[in-house]
Parts: sequence; structure tokens; C-alpha cells
Amino acid sequence: MSPAPRPGRSALVMAVASAVTTLGAIPPFLLGAQAVEIREDLDFGLGAFGVAVSLFFATAALATLSTSSVVDRLSRGLLLLLAGALVTGGGLAMTLLASGRWSLMAVMVVLGLGNAACQATANSLMARTLPPDRRGLGFGVKQSAVPLAIMLGGLAVPTTGAIWGWRSTFVITTCLGVLVMLGATGLLLRGRRRGRRPASTTAADLLESPPTLPLLLAAIAITLASAAANYVGSFAASWGFEVGLSPSQTGILMALGSGGSIALRVFSGWRADHRHGANLPVVAAMMWVGTLGCLGLMVPSPWAFWVFGLLAFSIGWSWPGLLLYAVARLGRDNPAQASAAIQAGAFAGGALGPALLGGLSGAAGFPLTWAVAAGCFAIAGALILLSRRLFTADLLARPPREPFTYGRSKVTPPREV
Repeated sequence: MSPAPRPGRSALVMAVASAVTTLGAIPPFLLGAQAVEIREDLDFGLGAFGVAVSLFFATAALATLSTSSVVDRLSRGLLLLLAGALVTGGGLAMTLLASGRWSLMAVMVVLGLGNAACQATANSLMARTLPPDRRGLGFGVKQSAVPLAIMLGGLAVPTTGAIWGWRSTFVITTCLGVLVMLGATGLLLRGRRRGRRPASTTAADLLESPPTLPLLLAAIAITLASAAANYVGSFAASWGFEVGLSPSQTGILMALGSGGSIALRVFSGWRADHRHGANLPVVAAMMWVGTLGCLGLMVPSPWAFWVFGLLAFSIGWSWPGLLLYAVARLGRDNPAQASAAIQAGAFAGGALGPALLGGLSGAAGFPLTWAVAAGCFAIAGALILLSRRLFTADLLARPPREPFTYGRSKVTPPREV
């Protein structure tokens, strides 16, 4: 086992993981924040726009599930080089080749592959280098990448997008992708490769695997919650435009809400490192605040958009890091297996939300769709609490070989989750 990194090293690991994750996650939110201009420029409606965003997440989900065994055998340098190449290629294609719905969808597939590679790189970095008593904070910082991507997407509207057009925002991601490739090349040239994980699974590993049913319930919960949350991130700007706000105003709201979500994700991760479990009830409560926010967005007025939009963004979407941390802890000697199920559920929700809910928006209007999104959040919160009961029962029946760590204490209470 590698020695625990120093505090400064841990901070660097968190920052790099968050930056890489942000770069991979930002394309659909750049599209969402500039949806009005892009749809007018490329001449397609809400339904096609939702499918394009969904293809991004669907591609990432399929790539994550189908390449997990291969990813475990690659060094972080190779993963980083692949991620940078895909982000660079997708950004160039968006800048130069996107001319209609079909070309946009093709580019989003490439960028979805880039997102999967960025997530795999960041997860590997977190799992292999952070000490246990910093992983709650680490997951909070890493998962802050998505609201950071939304915030940057919102800020792109009144700045770069307003001055040079929406394509210029993808020029920036292309340049950042090139920087990632250069950094990865440096890692490879210095030969910093980690040892490979064993390919076979031992009987002990099977005994220490996370329980299937509660993990499945948690994955379904994050699929539903991510569907609602990604719909909020992708279509809030379009709804704001309909209720009378300008694109710049909706961009500012997305930036403010995302800033609040980042702060809460980091804070909840820090708190998770300093308390004895009870993380999943906090996750459920956050999801139910998302329910309230989506219900409030049904009111077609600017004040409701500002109040409940901020609520849905800042609190209703602050649970991913805490959920991933809580479930990954139950992976025992196989945390990657637990976190992969949650990550795949998040990608699946990102694929389903914009496509299905976006299509519903075009067919039945935004108010009804906000009610459906609220229902997704509500059911997800209930499933999280049910999965917690099953996780706790499994902990009592199969105590882990290694005690869980909280700060500098090692304890194994039945309320870990």
C-alpha cells in the first residue's frame, strides 16, 4: 500500500481530480446555458436538444460499464492522455464541424467518451492516493466538478459567448484538453506507473463485496435523482427565457446556484469525515429539497425562477459526493465495484433526464415536466433510506475485515451509512 500523502499532497490530488472531472463534465452544460442561441443557429427544437445531451451521458455510461476491467489495468498517465485527446477532439469538432442536429449528436458521443475517461482518471486518483480520513472531503471536492461545470457554463453566456459566440466556449475546452495531454505526456515520460490490480477475484473478495440489493436500490435512486438534476441543469435556461429572463440573467442564476452547490458538497464531505455515519439520511434530505425546488419552478414567474431555481441548484443537487462516499465505503475491499455502480447510475440518469424530460417539455410544457422531475427526486430520497436499512443489516451480518475510519478513530458501528 502506498504511504498516505501529506496534507499538501492530498489537496493537490483533490484539485487535479476536480479539474479533470470538470473538463469532462462541462460540454452539456455549455450547451444548456447557451441553448437558445445554439438551437437558433443549428435549427432544431427542444426534443433534439435533449437527445443530444442524453447521448453524452449514455455514451459515458456505456463506456464506463464496458471498459471497467480495462481501465483498472491502465496507468493514470495513459488514462489522462486518452481523456485529453477525446476532449480536444470533441472540442475541435464542436467548433468546426457542428452544423445541425446530427453532427451535434455525433460530437456529443465523442465528448461523452471523454467524460468517461476523465471520470475514470479522477476516480483512480482518488482511490489510490487519498488516505481514508480525507476521502469524504475528497469526494465532496471531486463531485463539485459538475456544479462547477454548470457555473462556468453559466458564466460563459455573458462573457465569451456574448462576445465571440457559443462556439468560442468550446475553443477554450479544446485548449484545456491540449494542456491535459501535455501533462499526461510528462507523466508517461517520467515513468510514473502504478502496479496493476490482480485480474482474478478471490473467495475473500467475494465475501467482502458490497451487498447487491441495497447497491441496486442506491443505483436506481441516483438514476432518478440525476435524471431530474441534469434536466434542471440542461433546461433551466430555456425555462427562464420563457418566463421573461434574458439569457445572461439565467446564466447568472445558474452560476450562483452552482456556487452554492459546490460549497455544500465540500462542506458535507468534510462533515462526513468527522461524524460516525448517518450520511445517507442527509442525502435523502437533500433530494427532497430538490423536490421542493422543482415544484416551485412550476410557477411561471421570474421571482419563482430565482428562488426555487437557486434552491434546486444549491441544495437539491448537493448530494452526489456524499452518496458516492457513503456507498464506496461499503465496498470494503472492493470500493471500485460500489462506486462504479453509482457512477453508472449517475450517467444513466444524465442520459434519461434530458431526453425524456426534455421531450416531455416540448410536448406538454415545462410546468408538468417540473412536477415529474419533483417526483423523481422524491422517489429517489425514499429509495436511499430503504437502501440504508439494507446496508445496515448487511453490516451487522457481515462485519468488514477492516474497521471504518473517522478522522483518527477506527470504529465499526452499524450506522456507518
